[in-house]
Amino acid sequence: MPKLKTKSSVKKRFSMTATGKVVRSFAGKQHNMRKRPNKMLRQARGTTIMSESDARAIRRFMPYG
Repeated sequence: MPKLKTKSSVKKRFSMTATGKVVRSFAGKQHNMRKRPNKMLRQARGTTIMSESDARAIRRFMPYG
């Protein structure tokens, strides 16, 4: 059976933890920061674990994790 390809957009945006959970960044931090409240920018720092229902779809595009 041939190798499965990883979706390029997924490989750039998501990563996996050692236990198989999907890690993502917060949205809305690329541009137009002046318009956003400081509270939103503080809360959007770093990364977070995706919910299991959303992570299931992402894992299909990352066959080798």
